[in-house]
Amino acid sequence: MTLRRRETLALTGAFLAGLAGCAGTTTRETTTDGPATADTTTDDPETTTEEDDPGFEDLDVPPFPEIDPVTDPEISEDLLADQIRGNVEFSLDLLAVLREEHDENLFVSPYSVSVALAMTYAGARGNTEQEMADALNFVLEQDDLHPAFGSLEAEFERRNEDGQDANVPGPDEDEDAGPAFEFNTANAVWGQEGYPFRDDFFDLLDAYYGAGLTLVDFEGDPEAARQRINEWVAAETNDRIEDLLPAGSIDETTRLVLTNAIYFTARWRYPFEEEKTESRPFTALDGTTTEGPTMHQSIETKYAEIDGHQLVELPYANGQTSMVVVLPAEGKFESFEEQFTVDRLAVMLEQAGTALMDLALPKLEIESEFSLVEAMRALGMQDAFGGGADFSGMVEGGGLFVDDIVHQSFVSVDELGTEAAAATAVVTADSAPTKHVEMTVDRPFLFYIRDQPTETPLFVGRVIDAPSGE
Repeated sequence: MTLRRRETLALTGAFLAGLAGCAGTTTRETTTDGPATADTTTDDPETTTEEDDPGFEDLDVPPFPEIDPVTDPEISEDLLADQIRGNVEFSLDLLAVLREEHDENLFVSPYSVSVALAMTYAGARGNTEQEMADALNFVLEQDDLHPAFGSLEAEFERRNEDGQDANVPGPDEDEDAGPAFEFNTANAVWGQEGYPFRDDFFDLLDAYYGAGLTLVDFEGDPEAARQRINEWVAAETNDRIEDLLPAGSIDETTRLVLTNAIYFTARWRYPFEEEKTESRPFTALDGTTTEGPTMHQSIETKYAEIDGHQLVELPYANGQTSMVVVLPAEGKFESFEEQFTVDRLAVMLEQAGTALMDLALPKLEIESEFSLVEAMRALGMQDAFGGGADFSGMVEGGGLFVDDIVHQSFVSVDELGTEAAAATAVVTADSAPTKHVEMTVDRPFLFYIRDQPTETPLFVGRVIDAPSGE
């Protein structure tokens, strides 16, 4: 599977904004056979303090994130950094809400959710628009948000292209182990044929998200449309997400479905040796202990410890993507998780230095699926789900509301590396210095997979019970 090049990302202009404010126009192909791609483009001219954790109070919080300009659309480094910080904040906010709803191991792609809802937000107006911006931590004005997301999409495409040549050390490398690094993200929109959508809405999605429009017949055959969308998602996620939209999720009132799909597979830069994997105890959040396969290695890598809270960063083969594992101090998981903020994460990453570690990490496999309606309501997004929704940027006069936000995700972590996939669908309907340390991950922990140059969290996870790693 290859990532389609988004040639229209050279555009400058609109973000989540008035769709008529785009800086260019796009000639777009509409198809009933599959998602279209844009053909041609013409340009027209506060720091958190932790009262019960004094070790964090005296530390300066560094700017977060610090990045080099990596954009294709014209968006300043400072503005892009502001939105990336907003994306990180949304990641932690979403995980916090989901853990209240689901007391179990969780895995989610906040980036996938943000992209699918950013495309939806492009058509929002009035109070609906403001509530969505607040809930999603969209901090930029409309004219900057979409170029910011477009620049991230373009940068991740470059990450994928550069990663194809990633070199994993080791003379005994298995030639059949798959690519050393692959990261694909794709977007598509599916609209009711004959419905009076605004062309400028789809032009914007083409320009900044590479999201082609596919016309389907939700009214006449909603089940066929559902299966077609699910087939696209499965193809884009290497069959890891096979039934994103469950039976009954699409009906004759559906008018538009906006989808994002992500597939990620990467080998560790320094793989674990399989012969060192052994069964070791893991103490769950409720205090019960079970045995599970645990990997082990000695590795020189980034490590931080503050007040007994440990962080390790494990690089993948491409050298620009990593997994960050955060192990709160024993007995402090719940209080740490409650206070885990962007600033605290920035402090721990800033404090990380090179260490020679003895690391024990459980193998894990997590599959999660959610309807995110209640989660987004809890974050303040209210009007979008009812008769008061204003999506007049999609359709003249409005008339649509968000019927559901469906998300599925998958992650597998083993000795060779990590495979992860996620997909999100927004369903709209008619409205109606070297030291030697040890880190044994044998109790609840948090982890996320991040793109290092942009600091974008691609996936986040929470493990409170012995993970399945078989």
